[in-house]
Formats: sequence, C-alpha cells, structure tokens
Amino acid sequence: MTTQAVSLEPGDEAPVYPSLSPSRAADFKTCPLLYRFRTIDRLPETPTPDQARGTLVHAVLERLFDLPAAARTSSAAADLVAPEWERMVSEAPSLAELFASDSAPLLVVDDPAVDVRRPWTTDDFLSSARSLLSGYFSVEDPSRLEPAERESLISAVVDEQLLIRGYIDRLDVSPDGALRVVDYKTGGAPREAFEARALFQLKFYALVLWRTRGVVPRVLRLLYLKDQEVCDYSPDAEELARFERTLVALWKAIERATEAKEFRPQPSRLCGWCAHQAVCPAFGGTPPPFPAPRPRAELPVEVVTPGADE
Repeated sequence: MTTQAVSLEPGDEAPVYPSLSPSRAADFKTCPLLYRFRTIDRLPETPTPDQARGTLVHAVLERLFDLPAAARTSSAAADLVAPEWERMVSEAPSLAELFASDSAPLLVVDDPAVDVRRPWTTDDFLSSARSLLSGYFSVEDPSRLEPAERESLISAVVDEQLLIRGYIDRLDVSPDGALRVVDYKTGGAPREAFEARALFQLKFYALVLWRTRGVVPRVLRLLYLKDQEVCDYSPDAEELARFERTLVALWKAIERATEAKEFRPQPSRLCGWCAHQAVCPAFGGTPPPFPAPRPRAELPVEVVTPGADE
C-alpha cells in the first residue's frame, strides 16, 4: 500500500483526490444512508444547541492558549465565551435562531426539587458552555502546556487514490519529539458505541501523523469535559497499518455504493439524533433523487471544518 504526503513545487497544479474525514468515515460505518445524505446529497442540517456549544467550547479552548501561560485561568476562559459566541453568530447568523423561536429545545433542570421545563435561552446556553470549560480545568492545567498546534488541518494520500484529512483539536510535542493528540469531548463520558467512534477518530489522526511525519503518536487523549474524565490510548505502527487497510476498504465500499446508487439505512439507537428521519425509508420517508454523476476525482470531495467531528 502506498501512502504519500502531498507536496507541490511552485507553479504545480494540486492533484484532486476524493477525500474522507473521520466524521464521514464514521457516518458510513454507522449508516451508509446517513453518509449519502451528508456527503453526496449534502442535505442541510440545523445544528443542535449541543453541537453549537461544542463548537463554542472548542473555539474558547483554542483562544485560551493565545494568552500568556499565567493568564490561562478558568475565569479567563469564561470571559472568552460571550465574545466567541458573538463571532460565531456573525459568521453564521442562523445560530442566533436556536433560542429565538417556539421550537427552541427545552431546558431541563437536573434537580428533583425543581420542576422547570422551559425553552433554552442564550444565557442558559452560555452558562452551560462556561460549566463545561470549568470541567476542563479539572482535568488539565493549561498554564503548564505549550501546544505545538491547535485546530490543525492534517492530511495524507493513501493508496494513491484517497485523501484522508481532518482537524486535530490539539497536538502536543514533548522535548524528545513524542506526539500527543488531544481531542476535547463536550458530551458525557464514553459509552461503548461512542467510545469506539471517538477512538476511530483519533486513530485516523494518528495514521495521518505517522505517514506524514514518520512518528507514531505516543498518546491519543480524549478529554471528556462534562464528566471530567481522561481516556488515554497508545497505538502502535502495526495497528495503524491495519487501520489504514480498513480505511481503504471502507472507501472502496463507498465507491461501490456510489456506483450502484445504493446506500441502505442501518437503524440503531443513534437514529434518535439523526436530522434526516423525514427522508429515511426506515421511518417511512423517501430519499431525494440521487444526484447526477460527477467525475471520479470529485466523488465526493467534502469540506472539512474545525469542530466538525464533535
């Protein structure tokens, strides 16, 4: 199997490869039809408050490390929440509508002595983000860290046909050159299905780093902010080589499904979080007509954005 990093001389035209990110690969593994809806049909999805909050918390943690080490405090992180949310809304005004309609999600107070079910407000949302950031300081001391990279887009071409890429939340490099990949999770502590998906994502990043930098990351670290838990995993080269073969096989399965225009639903407990039940046959819906064929090199090329794997 051939793997390469993409390097170009001045004036060279960049080759175009179909691409795969950890989230879209996980989509196909979870439900092929979900992959089609998101990557081929590109059906719009309105972010949930939880998804928006995850993006907000990631943005704050990225900005936190712009501050001098001694200034990276819990209160400083809390102070960054409102400005970062304003920036996000200015870039995507529809986010402001999450809490401005009758369909806004209900806020449930986790206190048996309080019976409150009312729509979330922006203040509730920002407060919950600050609470998650407080949890971050329970598992790490950012004043003692100097990340080598934050929200870094990494990529490699595998099997001379597929570009694998994604954003790493944080990459730490020790004085001896050892790599630690850190991923922030704003949901609850891992359950079996979600833990497997999270580790799949980190192995994806580890593979790209190994193939482009020649170093197998020493530690893949998941930080679960809500439950203040840390999960460390140490891969080895043999495991990453097997994972690479798995990704290539997965991509070939996606190509076959695309050629046959056959992406079947795979119902599971994760369906409760899916935004496309109205057009899913498993729920009595009808998928839209399959899009017109595109050149192989464009089949499909996805846009990868920071925080998309949350």
